[in-house]
Amino acid sequence: MSLGMIAPFIHSFSVVVADEMPLICEGLAALCLGFAGCEVVGRGTDGEGAWRLIERHQPDVALLGTRLSGMATGDIIRRCRMLHYRTRFVLIADHADRRDVLEALRGGASGFVLKSSSARELEESFHQVSLGAVFVTSLIDWQAEDTSRGTEPGNPLRSLSAREMQVFSLLVDGVRARDIALRLSLSPKTVDTYRASLMRKLDIHDVAGLVKFAIGRNLTTAQLKA
Repeated sequence: MSLGMIAPFIHSFSVVVADEMPLICEGLAALCLGFAGCEVVGRGTDGEGAWRLIERHQPDVALLGTRLSGMATGDIIRRCRMLHYRTRFVLIADHADRRDVLEALRGGASGFVLKSSSARELEESFHQVSLGAVFVTSLIDWQAEDTSRGTEPGNPLRSLSAREMQVFSLLVDGVRARDIALRLSLSPKTVDTYRASLMRKLDIHDVAGLVKFAIGRNLTTAQLKA
């Protein structure tokens, strides 16, 4: 569910890489060094080490495994957002489903890839998140049916773009539009545009209606973590 293929980086950018498996971490770092303009400024194998590297270097992008020990990946992202660091986050997992991706985007990640993704996808994810977009690997079947969680054929959520899905997720969690703008590094006007677009696609006309819609489809934070 990318927002369109974009040419590789032509400018320099810095990356911190962290994964709980040392060999995977080293392999990802080596892979990133092969991307045009990429400088790997640090690598780590636990959350606390990743946080120290991000705090020290404030890289353009942090590529983080989803199961870091010591400090959870989500806590790292929240701390960076509180401190207004410029760093954008791409999460990498062994496997994931639509629910995992939705929760990651809601938590402040801008990209989500799998360890089975291609190098081209990883490079594209860096490019897109640096532009303020959202990137989700094509290996996630975003439109797959999930009858156990109450989805149905013709689910209108399928019509939402990745960014609209992110704004939707934050709105139904009670995040105000101006705070969404800060969290996603967008202008308030752009957030209003996304909100109007997603409401039109869902045929819902207020935030209360969005919340009711989300509860009915088990898409609120509490339900996702249940």
